[in-house]
Amino acid sequence: MRLVPRELHTTDRPSATAQWTTLARALELDRPAHQRIVTDHYAPVFLTPTYRAVLQALRVGGPLVRRAERVDVAGLAAFVLCRHAFIDDHLLRSLTDGAQQVVVLGAGYDARTYRFADQIGERPVFEVDLAPLSRRKAAIVQKHRALFGATRVRRVEIDFRRDSLDERLRSAGFVVGARTFVVWEGVSMYLSADAVSATLRTLSQVCGASSALAMDFWYRLDGAGAADQVRRIGAQTIRLIGEPVTFGLHPQAAPEFLQQHGFEVTDLAESTELAARYATDGRHSEKSVYVLAAVIRS
Repeated sequence: MRLVPRELHTTDRPSATAQWTTLARALELDRPAHQRIVTDHYAPVFLTPTYRAVLQALRVGGPLVRRAERVDVAGLAAFVLCRHAFIDDHLLRSLTDGAQQVVVLGAGYDARTYRFADQIGERPVFEVDLAPLSRRKAAIVQKHRALFGATRVRRVEIDFRRDSLDERLRSAGFVVGARTFVVWEGVSMYLSADAVSATLRTLSQVCGASSALAMDFWYRLDGAGAADQVRRIGAQTIRLIGEPVTFGLHPQAAPEFLQQHGFEVTDLAESTELAARYATDGRHSEKSVYVLAAVIRS
């Protein structure tokens, strides 16, 4: 028996981090509407029995959980919600501005296709992810057709470390050169620098002018304080669930990095700014991660 799960890319198990972020959205539904950072009524359906049990335990915790969420070093939970809201805003803006198709890289249990079905309309949505996760999600959606309804999702199975994103997208009907909105959420930190660069280069080559990208990055905090040390330890312990953090990019380096790959950063929000925009009830956003939006200029 293995004491540590196998690395995610070498197993058929569901992603633990994908379940955890979905759990955060499910728990947020217990708040009154005016306190929610994100409202995702589909999130609970995607939880495994284990995570449903965790959700129930957190609900029992009630006020104690709410108090814990306001602690600075517990800001990762608020971050994943604020990150989601940030990307939501940019997706809706891009749809209004004329995006013709949507790509969700590392789609996990992202429910934007269903949450924003009216705004997306007839546009195709390409949900790209590892085969086991993609197939589990498809099976859940099929089982709950009355809840999810009809959509234009095209599922694209890929291993970002080995497979060609260009080829996988084209084979799924992606229109090269069309104006596209790309979601890349909670993925870059688990890839190599080469895989991140290759993905960005491919996107800049296949997406048309004025296409937009929204994504997040992790970076290593170098402070000597106890909170910074806890954050560094936390990033390392994720390795124990088979999903190690392997790539980081300092926010000051992000604009040049994106420019080298064909994108111009138009919006970048670190923890303080992200919390100011979206956080509620005194919650903080984790300091070691941030979000950005960028466009392809003609």
